Amino acid sequence: MLSECHLRTMSEYTWRGVPLSEIYGSQSPWGAPEFPLVIPSYNHTVLYHVPNTGRPAQDSPPKPKSGNDVWNHDFVRMPCSNQSLYPVEDRNGETKLKKRWEIIEQALSKPICNSQQLADAILSYNTKFKSLWKFKALHKLFNECLEQEESDYFFNVTLPEIVKLVLALPKLIQAPIPLLKQHKSKSISLSQLQISCLLANAFFCTFPRRNNTKKTSEYASYPFINFNRLYNSSGSDSTLEKLKCICHYFRRVTMKVPGGVVTFSRRAVPQDSLPLWRASEISISSLPVHVDSATTIEDAHGLIQVDFANKFLGGGVLNFGCVQEEIRFVICPELMISMLFTEMLKPNEALMIIGCERYSNYSGYGSSFHWTNDYSDSTPFDSSGRRRCAVLAIDALPYASVRHEHNRDMITRELNKAWVGLTYGTDAKSEGLNYPGVATGNWGCGAFGGTPHLKSLIQIMACTQAKRPMAYYTFSDIELRDDIANIYNLLARHNITVGKLYRYIIEYTADARIGQLHAFLQQKLLDENKPKSPVIEVMSSSDMAMEISLTETPTPVKKVLMNDSPDMFSQDESDQDEINKQMDDLVDAAERGELFTDTCSGNDKKIVTEEFETEHTTRLFDEMKKFDEENGKLNLTTPSTSPMKHNRVLCKGNDTTDGPEKIKLDMSPEVKKKMSRKITDYFSKKSI
Repeated sequence: MLSECHLRTMSEYTWRGVPLSEIYGSQSPWGAPEFPLVIPSYNHTVLYHVPNTGRPAQDSPPKPKSGNDVWNHDFVRMPCSNQSLYPVEDRNGETKLKKRWEIIEQALSKPICNSQQLADAILSYNTKFKSLWKFKALHKLFNECLEQEESDYFFNVTLPEIVKLVLALPKLIQAPIPLLKQHKSKSISLSQLQISCLLANAFFCTFPRRNNTKKTSEYASYPFINFNRLYNSSGSDSTLEKLKCICHYFRRVTMKVPGGVVTFSRRAVPQDSLPLWRASEISISSLPVHVDSATTIEDAHGLIQVDFANKFLGGGVLNFGCVQEEIRFVICPELMISMLFTEMLKPNEALMIIGCERYSNYSGYGSSFHWTNDYSDSTPFDSSGRRRCAVLAIDALPYASVRHEHNRDMITRELNKAWVGLTYGTDAKSEGLNYPGVATGNWGCGAFGGTPHLKSLIQIMACTQAKRPMAYYTFSDIELRDDIANIYNLLARHNITVGKLYRYIIEYTADARIGQLHAFLQQKLLDENKPKSPVIEVMSSSDMAMEISLTETPTPVKKVLMNDSPDMFSQDESDQDEINKQMDDLVDAAERGELFTDTCSGNDKKIVTEEFETEHTTRLFDEMKKFDEENGKLNLTTPSTSPMKHNRVLCKGNDTTDGPEKIKLDMSPEVKKKMSRKITDYFSKKSI
């Protein structure tokens, strides 16, 4: 279960739960096992030459892998392909097909000194969009937003280097790039230099067949990759800040060529291999949890960092969007190249990206987002030359209402989605935890309409099932941080399993109190763990007689069994009546002398000793007395001696009728009065 952070006050901490070392699985963020090495195979396309050591040299980029151009539905259609043709009108007004790459080379061979010339160059090989693409945001950035000195530096220094990257495409990408299609688990690894080349082409909008917005178009199920949508947006403040991040990225990679590599892995799990959530017996308490209100996911070094993705990767990064995924994609632009070849994600699919580098710092969120300055990424490289940064893209569903989110199918879908991503690189047969842990937060909330209380529990269940420790970041929400920690503690303390929590949540979805999930779970656990009504065991006279012996130490009469619960004195009226009847019968039997028997014979009368009276004939009332003494809070009072401690004569013959010997009770009125008490008198708060 979660513990408080050492002994200091919580105001001195931003987190609750276990320390991050338990999420890493080591004292260092980099002590966890690495992800699988980059090895070319039938389902892993590597677009660079892998050296014999397996790890490219860090001081220079790896050599491109050679291959043949492929122009079909299974691969990215490259602008430099000989089959990439574009209609061009000649001087006579006739339209002829011309190689698109030749048009691009001609357009980029001319000097580009301002945003208008940049727009003209892009439109020269996208002529059908001349009346549609206005480049409003692009012009606003360089003419209004940036200082003149900054704008001049970009066009005089940075842009010519971007042009070189664009034109180096045939040299840097020699092998075809496969599409990561739906229903297939497949990986692609590229060098950072190759990625910068592809992004430079996206910056200049060179990719063919990627601008068509019709639902019947070839790439309708893929994200947009050309930057024209970003240039053509309204030019809001956040859009301009995203453009600053992109320009800064190109400034960095053109000043110093990056030497690492990045892997993009699509994971698809068949429907029949997904967990049966309601039957899971894995306890929530097995999951280490760290909840932080101050740190951001991208700063959770060494952990798998969740991208709150759109099913079309990148979401609105090339449009007006500027929330978690879009921000992550512009501060780490290498993530954007996934949009070139990743088809829309299905409910049972996720994308893992290993090796991306961060280039920018930022502040704000949404409309308040701002690029602030350069970021120097010190993340170490793994054995395959990738930075040890793993970004997991999982897309939540958007909801029109809270009720829609709390539908059984919706909840199951989100559990499956998270689990598919979290089990990347894990061994299903492993009994222990899988490291590194995962850094996540309010996935699917905000613009998607999800509720943090439900989404956090869904991710706790998915992490538990995947056996991956979880660090949850609440983005400055201290109350949510404490809510998540508290509900986890409650579930862990009661040893709730994933399956049981799933059933609780499904039961909650049918409840009218939607929006009070934690309160529902607390009440559910309280009700299920409420003690049963008190049970009183009364021995029959025959059973009791068998236990009494003059020559052995007798076994005490069984105590009244009572549960230690706030409800111990609130049994139902019908139960209380039955208890009263049992006690009345017991006392009547004692008065008739039927409660005890004796085996002595003869006509001589024998006085029963005081010890015998104390240990045998008064045991029931001694136990009542003991109960009074142990429950002083009930304000009960009893005499210091047992009400049964009076002279009794064992008699036979003339004193009684012939037959079994019995004990004759000679009791005073006071004793009879006390013996007539009912069990409810011992539950009264008034003095007896």
